[in-house]
Amino acid sequence: MAREASNGVGCPRPLRLVVDRRIDAEELRRFEGLVVSGPGADDCAIWVGPIGADSYGRFWVRRGGGERIMLRANRYALAAARDGVALQPWVRALHGCNNPACVRVSRPGETGLLHVVGGSQRDNMLMMAGARRGGGRAAIRTRGAGVAARRARAVAVRCGWDADAVAAALLGSAEAILW
Repeated sequence: MAREASNGVGCPRPLRLVVDRRIDAEELRRFEGLVVSGPGADDCAIWVGPIGADSYGRFWVRRGGGERIMLRANRYALAAARDGVALQPWVRALHGCNNPACVRVSRPGETGLLHVVGGSQRDNMLMMAGARRGGGRAAIRTRGAGVAARRARAVAVRCGWDADAVAAALLGSAEAILW
């Protein structure tokens, strides 16, 4: 089951998501066809499919009665890594790499730079605070770290793996902030 539903004010809220490698093999092939991975062990896997206004990848699936459902690509990747084990609605797909276009899932026990990991909304807020992003403060909006600038950087790295382009997008501005 995979669904995104409105919370009553037009914002999507994630619901229970299951991706099974056998049952959803064609869907997974389509997903993986929209991902470009870098050659390094710690490189991001960049989503080259549609990007939403919030800079996160978008992936559409059909489930149940053929209903078309939009999912964030990073959340789909996290569910796919669980291979048939449900990703509950309260589990967020968090980016340790601070790259919203990244769909590389970090495995439990993995060390070094973490990419997409599961966590709570509290974990997400702590990670955002640690990276000095979010909160809508004027200083954040004027440093090229707002949603529009973050989306522009996500779109800039979608044309295939180019280490220099990814590094430039991750560094983004003269300020010491990634996204």
